[in-house]
Amino acid sequence: MYEFDIILEFPDVFPDELPGIPPVREVEFNIELIPGAEPIFKAPYRMAPIEFKELKDQLQELLERGFIRPSVSPWGAPV
Repeated sequence: MYEFDIILEFPDVFPDELPGIPPVREVEFNIELIPGAEPIFKAPYRMAPIEFKELKDQLQELLERGFIRPSVSPWGAPV
């Protein structure tokens, strides 16, 4: 495979171990809200059943790999 040829040709460019993704961050970010502001209601995006299944599968994979985490926030994406 072409990709492996590149790695073998330039081994000094590639790390022995891949770092965690997302990388460990020294700072946790947050969004400061305006006091008294409330989330707006927005209906979830309409999707065909096959699209919804794909979304669920991708979110589950991201969750299992630690790229995302569950949230109990009333603010969120309409998916």
